[in-house]
Amino acid sequence: MTDRPVLQPSASHPITVEPTGRRVTVRVGGDLVADTDDALTLKEAAYPPVQYIPQRDVVAGRLAPSDTETYCPYKGQAGYYDVVTGAGERVSDAVWTYPDPYPAVAPIAGHVAFYPDKADVTIA
Repeated sequence: MTDRPVLQPSASHPITVEPTGRRVTVRVGGDLVADTDDALTLKEAAYPPVQYIPQRDVVAGRLAPSDTETYCPYKGQAGYYDVVTGAGERVSDAVWTYPDPYPAVAPIAGHVAFYPDKADVTIA
């Protein structure tokens, strides 16, 4: 096993996590997959903001665990889910989560995020 770097947000690589404060819905293939008033917006450096949805607000039965894992030195080990649509189609690795995120982004624990090219995320 190799040691993985753990980096802290800084002025050159800022990360903020704040309540979105508006309703967020997520659709995949036209099917409602998530609906929440409790999303968090994570802003990281120059990347587009990401909506993290409480996993409890994802429609039951829509997420299927994937074998994919990645690592972020700022957030930790990520796990992935496929989304299963109402028609039974499977969209692979459409969702990621940090089950045990690093302290700097601890509020995203218990939340999932959707890839914008695989899901329609709407903030109303």
